[in-house]
Amino acid sequence: MKKVSLAVTVICLICVLVGCGKSVPEEEPPQSFSNMESADVPKETEPEGQSDEIQSDQQIQNESVEENSGLPTEQEEQGQIQSDQQVQNEPVEENGLESEEMSILMKIGDEAVTIEWEDNESVAALAEILREQPMSIQMSMYGGFEQVGSFGTSLPRDDKQTTTQAGDIVLYSGNQMVVFYGSNSWAYTRLGRITDKSAGELKEMLGGGDVTITLELVS
Repeated sequence: MKKVSLAVTVICLICVLVGCGKSVPEEEPPQSFSNMESADVPKETEPEGQSDEIQSDQQIQNESVEENSGLPTEQEEQGQIQSDQQVQNEPVEENGLESEEMSILMKIGDEAVTIEWEDNESVAALAEILREQPMSIQMSMYGGFEQVGSFGTSLPRDDKQTTTQAGDIVLYSGNQMVVFYGSNSWAYTRLGRITDKSAGELKEMLGGGDVTITLELVS
């Protein structure tokens, strides 16, 4: 019996010694809050292709801002400059007569006369016709104070009651040219006046029979 008790005692001592020999596990230090967040919270990753879409959207927005800014591009500015220069270089037309001192030359027979033309629509329309080709008008004496001939076409008219003098050139009935070497009172549209001939010289040129008058546009 003593042997059995001794054996049990020995066994218990062995078990105690074995249990004491085991090392106590070290406790891990607590993690900081920032480390816990980085460890526990998963990182957000952009879906594949989303970055390209964002860049594309930004590019479209930038282009839209440029278009809506109202500022002309360099090419548009150059085009505007060229257009302005072209407009400046084009001859300016005034009543059918260009800025190059274009004028209507009138001859009675073979003799050129100086005319002070009116600034109106009738003279402008006549100049446009003469731009294509000169015009020859067969005139006829009438009433002992004028020569009358047809333009062969109608011109704009603005007839007003007029008392004419020698040298006056008028439009009658919209399509007739009348050159006076005397005086008359009627509703006419003024075209011009011969300025380098006296009344006597005009009567000598126009009062001796029918004449031919030629008109042409010259510079």
